[in-house]
Amino acid sequence: MSVKQWQKLPENMQNEAVKPYFDSLTKKKFTLFVKRMMDIIIASIVILILSPILLGATIAVAVGSKGPVFYLQRRVGRFGKEFSIFKFRTMVVNADKIGAQITVGEDDPRITKVGKFLRTTRIDEFPQMFNILKGDMTLVGTRPEVRKYVNEYSDEMMATLLLRPGATGAASLAYRYENEMLSGKEDPEKYYIETILPDKMAINLEYTRKLSIWEDVKILAKTVACVVKK
Repeated sequence: MSVKQWQKLPENMQNEAVKPYFDSLTKKKFTLFVKRMMDIIIASIVILILSPILLGATIAVAVGSKGPVFYLQRRVGRFGKEFSIFKFRTMVVNADKIGAQITVGEDDPRITKVGKFLRTTRIDEFPQMFNILKGDMTLVGTRPEVRKYVNEYSDEMMATLLLRPGATGAASLAYRYENEMLSGKEDPEKYYIETILPDKMAINLEYTRKLSIWEDVKILAKTVACVVKK
């Protein structure tokens, strides 16, 4: 629940740009403790309440197209450690091998019919509650990226890896229409790395700098409002 000792951080995180964030977080041990307790309690409640929806989605994905029900993708988590993020599969099998590692537009041909519905309703993200219970993720934080994009992080951006990655976050809300923004771009991945990623990370760094339970509550409320509205 607390951060590691500075000397035990990965070498690429031990830089002058990360140090101020590290020092700030070491003074927020109680906040980190409460944040973790919130994760466990809320994730457990969500899984219990939404179990019928999770079961329905499981059946729909299994019947809708060939392949596994869940899509496990390696993402970079706290302290740069990789983990498998749980999602309902919304694309054809091996989609990441026949296209970019980011989804381009709502009409990406790799998305299945069931997958399109799950993405629109955000149901595909619900299995991440199990990641949260495991301790791989937190409810609110920086969305975990694949290693390819983490390799593009500046020294300061590495500070976001001091905390568990989030199921939602301020940057996620600001870029909730990211797929549409990438649609039509000649080189979507280049545009993501050069334009979207830096801005998202600036938002994430601000969140890391001002970490508070109240901010988490506000982001969760906005996330629920966006899901219900959509």
